[in-house]
Amino acid sequence: MPEKYVIHTHPVPNRFKPIARSGVIAWEEGCLRCAVCVKEKCVYDVYYKRGLDARYMTDSIDNLCMNCYRCVQGCPKELIQKSVNPEFTAMGDSFFTPAIIARLWYQAETGKIPVSGAGYPGPFCGPGFDSIWTDMSEIVRPTRDGIHGREYISTSVDLGRPSDFLLLDDAGNMVEEPPVLVDIPMPILLKVPPFGNINHTTFLGWATAAMKLGTMLACSLEQLSVLPRELHPWLIPLLDMDSLNPESIPKGVRIVELVKNDGWEDNLAKIKSTFSDLLVCIRIPMKQGMEKEALILANAGADIIHLQREEALTADEKASEEFGPRHVKEGIRSVHMALVDANIRNNVTLIASGGFAMAEHVPKALLCGADAVFSEFQLLIALQCRMCRRCVSGLSCPVDIGGASAKWVTARVINLFGAWHNQLLEVMGAMGIREARRLRGEVGRAMFYEDLDEATFGSLGSVGEGFELE
Repeated sequence: MPEKYVIHTHPVPNRFKPIARSGVIAWEEGCLRCAVCVKEKCVYDVYYKRGLDARYMTDSIDNLCMNCYRCVQGCPKELIQKSVNPEFTAMGDSFFTPAIIARLWYQAETGKIPVSGAGYPGPFCGPGFDSIWTDMSEIVRPTRDGIHGREYISTSVDLGRPSDFLLLDDAGNMVEEPPVLVDIPMPILLKVPPFGNINHTTFLGWATAAMKLGTMLACSLEQLSVLPRELHPWLIPLLDMDSLNPESIPKGVRIVELVKNDGWEDNLAKIKSTFSDLLVCIRIPMKQGMEKEALILANAGADIIHLQREEALTADEKASEEFGPRHVKEGIRSVHMALVDANIRNNVTLIASGGFAMAEHVPKALLCGADAVFSEFQLLIALQCRMCRRCVSGLSCPVDIGGASAKWVTARVINLFGAWHNQLLEVMGAMGIREARRLRGEVGRAMFYEDLDEATFGSLGSVGEGFELE
């Protein structure tokens, strides 16, 4: 049994004070000047620690307040109030909501799993991954605990084209060379986001984090060129299909990525004939006809298929028939089942990107049929990005991501995925699954709302205008 994979984390302070969800408003007019003010009774002494943030001209009490509401409830004139911070609600977008961004900030700072302490207050069903429920029947067994070491749970996965069988001669020796596989200790790869106030120092921090985590970082050739050669084995460069020269592929890389377009077959053959030990990943967009494209790639010898969800599209484009599935989970399930029906699912690795925000989405993506996922915008959020996209418009970054040191960037990313890895262990332990490879396509350990809804109410038909219910 291989040595247990553990991500060692340690607290990494924020460079800037994070935006608090709520703010404290203390009205002085009408104060009774009580002998013992409720501010003096604060068990956290936040009123004594308060100060003014000169950069944002905000009161530090908003970040220090622990939301116990003792001062709010105890003030006889009700002069102290808590209100939602409008700057907090303005962060992010419909996918990376302010609540999700705040959780990712916490994990990048502490390396710990965020716990509310009061249970889950949200809905039990929603769009996308929120419509998947996992089987937690093994959670009652105390031995199912991969975090504290009472049971070995493997989160490693293989990238490449494994063989269905081995050919041996009479002496028991292998007739053919074994297939080239790249083993990563967790089913999460990193990917440089398409925007952000980033520079070569940021790339160095992300690449170093990928190396220390044992995973890989997908980037462009230009970004790879500014990084030390010892980091090349942990990088996946995107090659230019129009002017591909296999001899220009950087030494040391183990995987390269191509975008499927005209002439991809020739480029794939060029790389395979030049480098026998190099894995080729081909990216296809998640849209109508992706199942057929995936079958063609798998039969042509592609080692890895990268199924990319385009997040830059509008809501109308995402809902259109031409775009394809409404959510990444439908796209993964569709391509996975197409490969299963063709009896070639084990001949290729399927990696999905786009549509992932939190740690819980990783095991759910694997249940849908992916072997691994790319984490992209989380790399920015770990560095306190607010997803404001000011950098896209050429405006200054409010948290100056480009000014962060490579060491700080590395530590924050390691903390984030250390927390994600622990959450993956918790989910797998509760499901009674001890290998991440077994999690792929294991729909028997999951419940999908659409399937349950159809099985329960599908036979009732539909109610239209003019119908009467009896």
